[in-house]
Amino acid sequence: MTDVRIRLDLAYDGGAYRGWAAQPGLRTVEGVLTDALATLIRRPVKVVVAGRTDAGVHARGQVVHLDLQRAEWEGLSRGRDIPPQAAILRRLAGVLAPEEGAVVVRAAAEVPPTFDARFSALSRSYTYRLADERARRDPLRRADTAWHRARLDDALMAAETSGLLGLHDFGSFCRPRERGTTIRELHEFSIARGEDGVLTARLTADAFCHHMVRALIGAAVDVGEGRREPGWLMQRLGTPEWDSAVRLAAPHGLVLESVAYPEAERLAARAEQTRATRPTSPA
Repeated sequence: MTDVRIRLDLAYDGGAYRGWAAQPGLRTVEGVLTDALATLIRRPVKVVVAGRTDAGVHARGQVVHLDLQRAEWEGLSRGRDIPPQAAILRRLAGVLAPEEGAVVVRAAAEVPPTFDARFSALSRSYTYRLADERARRDPLRRADTAWHRARLDDALMAAETSGLLGLHDFGSFCRPRERGTTIRELHEFSIARGEDGVLTARLTADAFCHHMVRALIGAAVDVGEGRREPGWLMQRLGTPEWDSAVRLAAPHGLVLESVAYPEAERLAARAEQTRATRPTSPA
C-alpha cells in the first residue's frame, strides 16, 4: 500500500509532563501522543518532532510528522463524509486526556514525503515571560511566567542580546551531547518590557541545542540583576565551554511558539543540508 506522510501541529502545557521524549514510567508529551495514535491506528506509530522540549517547557506551535498506510489514513473517516484530516483531529481530541486538555492537536494535513518535521525546519521561535518584582506577578499567568525576586535592569538585558546574533559556537550556553554540534545561527534575540510590566524575550534560530534558550535567559538575568558585568554574554560566547557558571532560567516561562518551513519544492534540499551539519536532535 502507498504510505502517506502526515503533519500534526500541536500545543501543550509542559507543566503536566516530564518533557517531550518518551521515557519508561514517566508521563511525557510524546508518550501520550503516541499512545493516542496507537489507539486510533491500532498499532504503534512513530512520530518525528521538530524540537524536543524540556520538562515544564510549553509549546504553542510544535510540529511532528508520522507515516501511515493510505488505507489507515482514509479509514479514520469510518466511511463518513469527512476528510481524514478532520477525522483525526476529532478522534485525537477524544482520546488525549480530554479532562485535562494539556495536549491539543490543532491541525493535521497530508504533506509531501520529503517533509521532515525536524530536518526540514528553517527555524524555531521561542518566547520567555519573566515577572520581576511582586507587583508584576499575575497569579492567573503563573503557569507560563517565571517570577524573579527583584526588579531587573531591562535596558542592560536588552543590550546583551544584539552581539549574539548570527552564526556562532554556543557551546557555553548548551549542555553538550555526544556527537552533537553546538554551532547555531541565532536570527533574533530581544528582551523588552510589555504594557503589563512583564519582561518578554523572543528568540529565533535555525535550531537550539540542549538548554540553549534557558541558559541564554539565565545569563541575561544575571546581568540584569547585577551579578555579572555588562558584556558577560559576549564574554561567554568567546569561550564555548559548558561550566558551572551557567544558570538555567526556570522552564515554565518558556514557550515554543512556531516552527518555520520552506516551500514544498525546497523541503528535500533543506533536510539534506540539515542532516549534513546536525546529526543529533535539537532541543
